[in-house]
Amino acid sequence: MTDQQSPKDYFRVILLTVVEGAFNAAGYRLDERPVQWAGGMFRFVKPLDGGQIGVIEFQHLHYAEGGPSRFMVTVQRVGAGGALPPMRRTLPALVVDDFGVGILPGGAHWWTYNNVTELGHALGEAGSLAVAYGMPWLSGKLTPE
Repeated sequence: MTDQQSPKDYFRVILLTVVEGAFNAAGYRLDERPVQWAGGMFRFVKPLDGGQIGVIEFQHLHYAEGGPSRFMVTVQRVGAGGALPPMRRTLPALVVDDFGVGILPGGAHWWTYNNVTELGHALGEAGSLAVAYGMPWLSGKLTPE
């Protein structure tokens, strides 16, 4: 991190480095909202069928001292008029609780990190799960049994 970058700016740069290519390929774009970025909220959005919008949110909490920093990922389908109901779910709850995939410790999981290497690995895991489970769930192509 440079002297001029805040922890939130640093997180955004690494987030984009790790997930932007795959998210953009799937039609998700970072929502340009610097005020939300300053609070640690980074949203990728995509128009869905029926006028709904798919949202993948990364909520970053930076801890300078006393513990590792962390982030949570939430997937959300917003807007009326689509074939699917509006819904909001954390990605860990969707993967572990709804789909029964035990790849994470539990449905209340937060990804934690102490350094850039750990952050990159955590974002890689979260991004992969968003692509594999979150995006298809948002579009209705994948539903829990």
